[in-house]
Amino acid sequence: MRHVDHFITGTVPQGTGRTHKIWNPSTGQVQAEVKLGDKSVLDAAVAAAQEAQPAWAATNPQRRARVMFRYKELIEQNMQSLAELLASEHGKVVDDAKGDVQRGLEVVEFACGIPQVLKGEYTQGAGPGIDVYSMRQPLGIGAGITPFNFPAMIPLWMSAMAIAVGNAFILKPSERDPSVPVRLAELFVEAGGPEGILQVVHGDKEMVDAILDHEAIAAVSFVGSSDIAHYVYNRGVAAGKRVQAMGGAKNHGIVMPDADLDVTVNDLVGAAFGSAGERCMALPVVVPVGADTAERLKDKLIPAIEKLRVGVSNDPEAQYGPVVTPEHKQRIENWIATAEKEGGEIVIDGRGFSLQGHEDGFFVGPTLIDRVTTDMESYKEEIFGPVLQMVRADNFEDAVRLPSEHQYGNGVAIFTRNGHAAREFANRVQVGMVGINVPIPVPVSYHSFGGWKRSGFGDHNQYGMDGMRFWTKVKTVTQRWPDGSATGENAFVIPTMG
Repeated sequence: MRHVDHFITGTVPQGTGRTHKIWNPSTGQVQAEVKLGDKSVLDAAVAAAQEAQPAWAATNPQRRARVMFRYKELIEQNMQSLAELLASEHGKVVDDAKGDVQRGLEVVEFACGIPQVLKGEYTQGAGPGIDVYSMRQPLGIGAGITPFNFPAMIPLWMSAMAIAVGNAFILKPSERDPSVPVRLAELFVEAGGPEGILQVVHGDKEMVDAILDHEAIAAVSFVGSSDIAHYVYNRGVAAGKRVQAMGGAKNHGIVMPDADLDVTVNDLVGAAFGSAGERCMALPVVVPVGADTAERLKDKLIPAIEKLRVGVSNDPEAQYGPVVTPEHKQRIENWIATAEKEGGEIVIDGRGFSLQGHEDGFFVGPTLIDRVTTDMESYKEEIFGPVLQMVRADNFEDAVRLPSEHQYGNGVAIFTRNGHAAREFANRVQVGMVGINVPIPVPVSYHSFGGWKRSGFGDHNQYGMDGMRFWTKVKTVTQRWPDGSATGENAFVIPTMG
């Protein structure tokens, strides 16, 4: 039995004495256990962060960038082993796991340019002999609470920006797949990062609450379900923290009558079923516009879905693997049953899927449900599995309305050859990230990631320039250097009044 411990500087307290099992989703066997910490563990991490952070903040940005460059190199050199470790605990296939690491790596690449990003503003002559300048300074200690579905990407989204601008960072990853976050912290120290600047603590709600309440932690970033995101946001803000909390999603894919259906079906299948649908930017709802479009799309979707290969995480031919835990497998199958009871047409049923030789694995077959309507609970809520629901729209106005009125507003895509329709849709739809013939519109690292409505709480998005703003505070200096004259000619005048 492998044991996963906290990664903190100094002596690690005993903590709760409790552990959490780590499954191998492909076999259905427990492969490891992780220690669950409490406030005493967090206090030890915070003490180490407080010791290390002032010197790190005082290190000039170019030197911090050099550490980030070396960190980038080490992640690249360890890509294969990181991906295999990630796949073994999460269940996603290795190529998909590499994508998980790569998208986080791209934020590290952006953080390598932190000297340029951190430059402030300057106004010469704002008043008689008066100059005004602003600077961005680190907050001190930040914390991240991350979900199971991207155990490399999301920790790197948060930590790379927080650390590059001069903060210390404490990460609490999901207890379901914690090994890759620990390995990333080890690589940061190997890259020359000071001990105490990036630490990892493990735990459940007890640790989350300790982070939200700790007076020395200035900011918290969270990704998870919307109910928990709302809780994290409210409790963190009440404790005086800066909080960004990203929640759930129910992303729609609008298929216009003029769309290239062969290309669209290929995109839909990858977006709906890749990573077993366990991603907040998956595309679990397809909205064909018009009855003819719906029938033509359905005729092409069925054979494409039926050809999908489900396999163990290290099967190079598999297009997706098992889901993360037996409880999550049951939850997904319960939602399929709910959709059926609500009147949905189960076109392809993934319940009861079994992989020969891996009958105990947590596999769910690809599922297609037609005739889904907006009053169904299975439409309103996030299923987070390999389930594609079809909601038929009569016209373009319906296509805009459906994602706009949904409680979640993370991502949406439209498939069309009509530039005017695409532009109109992008302008009007009430969703934070829009793809035009792009099924999973996750912004590149030098833009920012963030949804609307119950998909995001807080004022700043993840990574990019918004990430830099979230992890820093602005200080503005108004300065005057009088020449020593006593005539009063250089008397101070507020710039806006003189």
